[in-house]
Amino acid sequence: MGIIDNLKQQNVNEKLIEDALYFKKYYKLEDSLQHRISQSNSYFYGKEIWDMCISAILEGENILLSGPKATGKNLLADNLSELFGRPQWNTSFHINTDSTTLIGTDTFIDNEVKLRRGSVYECAIHGGFGIFDEINMAKNDAIAVLHSALDHRRIIDVPGYERINLHPAARFIGTMNYEYAGTKELNEALVSRFMVIDIPSIGEDKLMLILNNEFPNADKEKLLQFAGIFLDLQLKSQNGEISSKSIDLRGLIGSLKTIKRGLSPELAINMGITGKTFDRYEKEIVGDIIKTRIPSIWNSKDVFPYNSLNNQLESSF
Repeated sequence: MGIIDNLKQQNVNEKLIEDALYFKKYYKLEDSLQHRISQSNSYFYGKEIWDMCISAILEGENILLSGPKATGKNLLADNLSELFGRPQWNTSFHINTDSTTLIGTDTFIDNEVKLRRGSVYECAIHGGFGIFDEINMAKNDAIAVLHSALDHRRIIDVPGYERINLHPAARFIGTMNYEYAGTKELNEALVSRFMVIDIPSIGEDKLMLILNNEFPNADKEKLLQFAGIFLDLQLKSQNGEISSKSIDLRGLIGSLKTIKRGLSPELAINMGITGKTFDRYEKEIVGDIIKTRIPSIWNSKDVFPYNSLNNQLESSF
């Protein structure tokens, strides 16, 4: 199933889908940048979130995806790049991210000083989607250089070089998780330049939809137990009993993939979930939750009774 069929299945506003396809057709992209368009086998689920994101992007707005861990913020950003057919440049923010990382820095090429373009510069000239991953981990002075690019001016003034007008298709998508260590409150001036979309914690229906699409050959009742582990841990974290380290949807999916390959569920879930926390006390709590859901006698065929060697090979190569 492609992304358009998936959006229609979710009952996303059809007029918005049509407008997004027109956007893709209107802003042509050279062949050399086609490889930068995200191609995903997984899709974000949430009709209202999709409606908000597509509407904002069509109206020329930048968006900030905010929410707790494991809500699909990065997946949504990739899906938007695919839907609109725009090349993507990704910047993972950290304490040492500065303006040269974003705009560019002087470098010596062919016996002369030239600008080595940063991710924001590339987005500006090619009409790309710039992904600012964990934007609330960056220093305020690093992001201040983006203000003129993110507001109505849509320009970048590179000292010593030139003033760049942003391509009309260029957009910026920030993601932020307010639970990670090292995060901080965003500068008010920066937030005002984004449309903020708060993504809620994942529920059972949405989680089962994701897992069923990812693992159609799995036993549905067994899959429900793995979803239960995630939801139980999420509730424990919300109640302040454990940290969010073990609430890892990527880890859960990775565990199920290794079970499909033939690994025992007990070992697989240890790698994907239990091993994500290094606190001994918390690890015991996580382990107790897993034991109530996953019996130690389960093996790979209990979870994937309809799986065959051919299916395993096709999913890998």
